[in-house]
Amino acid sequence: MRVLFTLGLLATLATGVMAQTAAELKVGDMAPDFTLQGTDGKTHKLSDFRGKQAVVVAWFPRAFTQGCTIECKSLADNGERIRKYDVTYYMASVDPLEDNIKFAKATSVKLGERMVEKKEADFPMLSDPTKEVATRYGVLSERGTALRWTFYVDKTGRIAAIDKMVKPETSAEDMIAKLGELKVAMR
Repeated sequence: MRVLFTLGLLATLATGVMAQTAAELKVGDMAPDFTLQGTDGKTHKLSDFRGKQAVVVAWFPRAFTQGCTIECKSLADNGERIRKYDVTYYMASVDPLEDNIKFAKATSVKLGERMVEKKEADFPMLSDPTKEVATRYGVLSERGTALRWTFYVDKTGRIAAIDKMVKPETSAEDMIAKLGELKVAMR
């Protein structure tokens, strides 16, 4: 009986792993559409950009944490350089909208014993508190937060690149380099 239970459990786990692998997004796939609330008070829909503009969605684990603060600071400090490209970019998390609004407006964040100064985010941060979009993008971790992955979506709505090794300190510079590499048009 124990052997049958173990075999059944292994089969279930293997099926789950195969389903997860089969559903994993890859370059060339259509990016899952979303309709999410932003810290700018607007509703943002990926489909609104199709045929018009490239989009970057930088998923992050949680507002007011060290890596997310550093990543937000990098993007805010380099917004002018990113906006030279014909692209709309967002940070996105599964945090409640209220948390992301406070985080976007914060000019300093206490991390442990020290304060980290940052500019107010000059780009919308998106909230996915139901975790539905994070799940479709494959970024929902076992802890229930988003993985720090960045998706580059071309004008046709297809995924042009996925960065699964985002470095918070250089996220803006890396984003700028990737936009150039992908030959995203300049404004």
